[in-house]
Amino acid sequence: MRVFNFSAGPAVLPEDVLKQAASEMLEYGSSGMSVMEMSHRSKDFENILFTAEADLRELMNIPDNYKVLFLQGGGWTQFAMIPLNLMRNRVADYIITGQWSKKAAGEAKRYGTVNEIASSADKNFSYIPDLSNLNITPDADYVYICQNNTIYGTTIKNLPNTKGKLLVSDISSMFLSEPIDVNKYGLVYGGVQKNVGPAGVAIVIIREDLIRDDVLEFTPTMLRYKTHAEHKSLFNTPPCYGIYICGLVFKWLKKLGGVEAIHKLNVEKANVLYDYLDQSKLFKGTVEKKDRSLMNVPFVTGNKDLDAKFVTEAEAAGFKNIKGHRTVGGMRASLYNAMPIEGVKKLVEFMSDFERKN
Repeated sequence: MRVFNFSAGPAVLPEDVLKQAASEMLEYGSSGMSVMEMSHRSKDFENILFTAEADLRELMNIPDNYKVLFLQGGGWTQFAMIPLNLMRNRVADYIITGQWSKKAAGEAKRYGTVNEIASSADKNFSYIPDLSNLNITPDADYVYICQNNTIYGTTIKNLPNTKGKLLVSDISSMFLSEPIDVNKYGLVYGGVQKNVGPAGVAIVIIREDLIRDDVLEFTPTMLRYKTHAEHKSLFNTPPCYGIYICGLVFKWLKKLGGVEAIHKLNVEKANVLYDYLDQSKLFKGTVEKKDRSLMNVPFVTGNKDLDAKFVTEAEAAGFKNIKGHRTVGGMRASLYNAMPIEGVKKLVEFMSDFERKN
């Protein structure tokens, strides 16, 4: 029996996508083999890859002067690739709104000076600081943000005023959940395992003028964006099956009406849970209302024993991976694109029943 999987990642995938992948497991098209068996140099796989890129470009309205790269290594590898490729002055500004931007800044410090120009660490990352008039470092190569914070449930809704500096954004846990204007970024990236596909793929969307030879001299071949851009993500064997699943998710999204349509549904889903939290006498959200994420909703009872009891009973009732991150505690419901609205409604029914009993 399928459960309601509220995991923050790897996360729920659309059932239609899983069913199609199952039907094509033994043979993709007329190839006589599974996608997992075919050469990445074959015409069949090239068609999978290039179709996936074309569909993503359409969904996100990606301008022609941006490259789309399907890479391995997840977010952690991007924490290094970004400074290795972009930190030409060896200086960068980072906005710290959660664990992932903090870890990205820590990695970048290996390669140059990192200035933490804004932070919400003082209140355990429960809000987004004012980003309208930041003290941007004059010789900074870029300004880095994590736009949606999976652990803490906050979202940067108004992009920082970078005062002309390049903006780099990690959008892993909000990828394709709402429209974004790619033109506002120099580079935007995400691990796909939260909202787009299975673990093992990272997608980087980078403006062409940023793909250069003058990277830090010790940058390995595999960590140069130019390596992958010149070979159309086929420099080495890519994560073929993961890319194939991403491609199916892109088709699923297009069939639903695209990013605008899924965003409308995501707002509706989030409101079901937030409206309940706002009137509940037992459960409380942990994030300032103006900064709430549509994708990740942390909440607590205020009593650790009661939180633990709720998690245990929720798991038994088929609401899986509802336990909150250890740095926040309590519970967290991730409402990614593939989470059906009935899953959110049933969770709220369960929470309401739990509240009456406790």
